[in-house]
Amino acid sequence: MHAVRFEKTGGPEVLQTLEADTPEPGAGEVLVRHAAIGVNFIDIYHRTGLYPVPLPSGLGQEAAGVVESVGPGVTRFRPDDRIAWAMAGLKAYADYAAVTAERCVRLPDAIDFEVAAAALLKGMTAEFLLRRCYPVQSGQAVLIHAAAGGVGQIMVQWAKTLGARVIATVGSEPKAEIARRLGADEVILYRDQDVAAEVRRITSGAGVAVAYDSVGKDTFEGTLASLARRGCFVSYGNASGPAPPVEPQRLSRLGSLFFTRPTLGDYVVTAEELDASANAVFDMILAGDLHVEIGQTYPLAQAATAQAALEARTTVGTTLLMPGQ
Repeated sequence: MHAVRFEKTGGPEVLQTLEADTPEPGAGEVLVRHAAIGVNFIDIYHRTGLYPVPLPSGLGQEAAGVVESVGPGVTRFRPDDRIAWAMAGLKAYADYAAVTAERCVRLPDAIDFEVAAAALLKGMTAEFLLRRCYPVQSGQAVLIHAAAGGVGQIMVQWAKTLGARVIATVGSEPKAEIARRLGADEVILYRDQDVAAEVRRITSGAGVAVAYDSVGKDTFEGTLASLARRGCFVSYGNASGPAPPVEPQRLSRLGSLFFTRPTLGDYVVTAEELDASANAVFDMILAGDLHVEIGQTYPLAQAATAQAALEARTTVGTTLLMPGQ
């Protein structure tokens, strides 16, 4: 099989596509023949060393496909089952992966592999952020950064189904049109406009109840200044670089603010939590409340090109790698 590996951290050029042995599923594992592979910003954090991993390493945490075989003790799935998986090791950028069965979810027949690979990790991220990390209530004003990106597009749509007033930020006018089409009530061009000033204008000075920030360094100050009294700053990404440290007294001075840095892994700890989150995503898709835009696809061998485009923030929606190409 073909698999993407890297032996040292660095730019996209450190990624290599190699011939590798197809793994055998061990106890509690299933061997998945991938049909589509999701590309996520966390993959870049692993490649660059922002999130350190033992080297050499594989890459990627999200894929969808068919169960080729099962290891000893597996009763959750059978060969030929359609499944998707996320958060089960750095092994998605490959034609096959042996994955812990408890980290896989059954894929409804009406959802194709490409949509599943595009939606699972990003959709579960949106689910836990909006429903459990900070449970958004109808009528609340929320700020969603990078609203035209993979997670951002899902969050805008999901927040609207919860009845929120969505203020979205994007980096260009074409991306602003995408955010509006998905239901954003207001859109701010964060490179050209003062985010906090616009948020205060839009909310008549009140600010937002919660701000979801995946950009990091470039948007940190604007996000902090956009929050209402007792508002919540949810920092969940570093697209522009890590956010700076937060001094506790500053949170007090700005209105008894809350600050959290959550990760999906802590919200899908058990198979039951994983199934519940994934099924919530699939239900949204099947109900027509969530459209997942696959903005660009690349052959597996072009993983470096795909990551470079994502890192430059020139992509729209979700990026997929296609095995066997």
